[in-house]
Amino acid sequence: MFEIETTKSQKRQLWIYLLPVVGVIPSLWTLSRNSAELEHKKTSRLSLILTITWLSTYCGIWLGVGQTSDLLSFRLLYTNALITTSYFLICFGLMLRISQGKSPYLPLVSSLINSSKQK
Repeated sequence: MFEIETTKSQKRQLWIYLLPVVGVIPSLWTLSRNSAELEHKKTSRLSLILTITWLSTYCGIWLGVGQTSDLLSFRLLYTNALITTSYFLICFGLMLRISQGKSPYLPLVSSLINSSKQK
């Protein structure tokens, strides 16, 4: 929840990390390099956590759809659509925060990222 000083190219890089689904590739690339800036590493970790959480939830529900009745399958597919929509909206909301010059911040996830680095 702090202001970040970024140039247009830095904002563009942070945006790329938060692109839904495809932002994982540049995020992994950034985390594999030791020379990346702290803000880039934090944003990359946030992107990876969001994508992995969404993908594991999506796959888990999708696998459960084949094992249930038609009515429950419909409800699970609807829940899957809501989760996917939420993932995309969260990513776009974080991109909007970056364009406003703020750091990408999610209360629970960002605190987990910061606490894991302090240990």
